[in-house]
Amino acid sequence: MLNQLAGVGIGLLLALAVGSALLARARHAAALTYGASALICLALAGIALQALGAGGAPGVALELRVGMPLARTQLGFDALSAAFAVIVNLASAIVSVGAIGLGRHVREQQRVLPFYPAFIAGMNVVLLAQDAFSFLIGWEFMSLASWALVVSDDCSDSNRRAGLVYLIMATGGALTLLLAFGVLAGPDGGYAFGQMRQATAFAPAAIVLVLALIGAGSKAGLVPLHAWLPLAHPAAPSHVSALMSGVMTKVAVYGFIRIVFDLSGPPAWWWSIPVLLAAAATALLGVLHALMEQDLKRMLAYSTVENIGIIFIGLGLALTFKANGMAVAAALAIVAAIFHGFNHSLFKSLLFLGSGAVLHATGERDMQRLGGLIHRMPLTALAFLAGCVAISALPPFNGFASEWLTFQAILLSPQLPQWIPRLLVPAVGATLACSAALAAACSVRAFGSTFLGRARSEPAAGAGETDPWSLGAMLVLAALCLLAGVLPGLVIDSLGSVSELVVQGRLAPQSGQPWLGIAPVDAQRGAYNGLLVFVMIASAAAVTALIARRFASHALRRSAAWDCGFPEPSPLAQYTPGGFAQPIRRVFGSVVFRAREQVSMPGPGDTGPARLRVELHDTVWDALYAPVVRAVDATAGYLNALQFLTIRKYLAVVFIALIVLLVIIGTSR
Repeated sequence: MLNQLAGVGIGLLLALAVGSALLARARHAAALTYGASALICLALAGIALQALGAGGAPGVALELRVGMPLARTQLGFDALSAAFAVIVNLASAIVSVGAIGLGRHVREQQRVLPFYPAFIAGMNVVLLAQDAFSFLIGWEFMSLASWALVVSDDCSDSNRRAGLVYLIMATGGALTLLLAFGVLAGPDGGYAFGQMRQATAFAPAAIVLVLALIGAGSKAGLVPLHAWLPLAHPAAPSHVSALMSGVMTKVAVYGFIRIVFDLSGPPAWWWSIPVLLAAAATALLGVLHALMEQDLKRMLAYSTVENIGIIFIGLGLALTFKANGMAVAAALAIVAAIFHGFNHSLFKSLLFLGSGAVLHATGERDMQRLGGLIHRMPLTALAFLAGCVAISALPPFNGFASEWLTFQAILLSPQLPQWIPRLLVPAVGATLACSAALAAACSVRAFGSTFLGRARSEPAAGAGETDPWSLGAMLVLAALCLLAGVLPGLVIDSLGSVSELVVQGRLAPQSGQPWLGIAPVDAQRGAYNGLLVFVMIASAAAVTALIARRFASHALRRSAAWDCGFPEPSPLAQYTPGGFAQPIRRVFGSVVFRAREQVSMPGPGDTGPARLRVELHDTVWDALYAPVVRAVDATAGYLNALQFLTIRKYLAVVFIALIVLLVIIGTSR
């Protein structure tokens, strides 16, 4: 019954997409589309939560009369898909509520409204698919709908370039997943997931791992396949960026888990090595690039890259623990990875909605031109601050709980029998610790530059609070971030059936821990109590406020401070985002960014300002993608002459090609 209800929900989303295309120019089309999307996603989240509680959806899967010849497409829940369906639909429902307000600022509504529910429907099809055909159809549907949303505003060259890069990366990822499923199908060619599980003895495991890492990693944003994220997220509307960064990347994580953990059979211990190396590089490079960015949305996009690295660190640990029969450690690692995916869907959606509120209030994404918004947008600043604390992995918010679980899994690595992972995992842990510290610095920089100090531009000085819909969505997300951090045991216990399915291990129930704390392995090894931490922080803040209020003088006079004869300084003299990141740039600049600094000093007697010009490069793009782009451009230039041949030359080319094909066919026999 749950499978059928989920199918009805997907059908309603597709029907809503068609209706939105027909009525996109109606007066209240945006509010109706986003409101209906929110209700449908909320219902799907409830259905998925019920299926997760039951360990899957017992009963007959939903069969559709489409798909491969002599086969039918099947959609249904198991514990893994149900968990990710909760993540996807809960965040999508809240973001859709915020989109009712933010969506009014979109210039071309008819280019956004039809593809928004179609995008969510595609993600749900991927999660419910029980065969390769429906999985890939949903994957492509998700990719094309999100591409259409990215290029919805095609007035600028940067948006068109972002759409092209994203489309190329999405197409390449889909092709590698198609190859992975082809290898998993085995000699019998069975494309149902049940048949693939039986055919894993014939599948070359190393090939499947590499293909899954490329296919899912390109959609998730693993380095060096992350090139599309900092281009596509700023180009898309803010509520779409929230879905792409907070939600769609989790569908890619689900795809990797489904292929590698479920369909590929028992893993070898060395599978974890490329996963851990890619994950550590992703976490560190992502946060370093985020620290250098002055564009608020590009900074959040690079932050997503860092968090995807954290999730894949957990997945790499789960692989090596599962291969060595360490069921409890594998369960801890996989729960930490999925828990962090859930947390990231909440706080990254919150931060992108906050950036959208700032963008539409000021017209600016450049943090150099913001500042002082806490006085004009206090509730938005409060919600954005909650997201910054959560993404910085600070207690009592949810980011700390999931990263703490990841570190607990890392501390179990000395029990591994192989010396390579025993050396590699601590190094990955050190990289994760460095990334966490840099992420906190990045959040301080983003919040301080955007909301604190004085306004550094006229639009920032004239900003006002955002609309109630967006504000309500942000406050709900902030509350969920706090709730998941204060009561992490509820999330851990709900993922027990998932870890049992994926790694054949389960953590002890956390509901019996004192004061609703968690002890994932045992209390002697490590325990955390988010509720007590929250009570202590709240009590300390309340006592401090009461003391300050009690002993503060109420006979206050407000007047200008004596400034020693200096006039009021310019707001531009404040600490800027570029100045905040300068120490990090000096340390990592020459290696990671190939940074170049040029100082222009005024001449003698000239009272003009000195100017600092900083040039940064994405070394991954320059080393990996730029040569390919140049080669394609050069090849296209040579082939361009084929457009201007005479009819005789065209016929000669066709004749020569036919002769070559006949020779190839003849020699192959």
